[in-house]
Amino acid sequence: MSARITLAVLAVMLLGGCSIQPWVKPYERDRLADPIMSWDRNPVSNAYTNHVQESREAARGASGSSGGGCGCN
Repeated sequence: MSARITLAVLAVMLLGGCSIQPWVKPYERDRLADPIMSWDRNPVSNAYTNHVQESREAARGASGSSGGGCGCN
């Protein structure tokens, strides 16, 4: 009997995470979009490095952008 109660409590706890209301309010989402929330060790520096490589390395691919260049921008 206690196994059924434990299973029922566990199921209720797991289904509690499936609520309709979002945990993050719309006015709080700007904090999550901040580059500092990235997985990288130094996201600001990584974004700058990616920008430089995208604009100067014509052979670099698979980074989500197209084009090549001479670095003239």
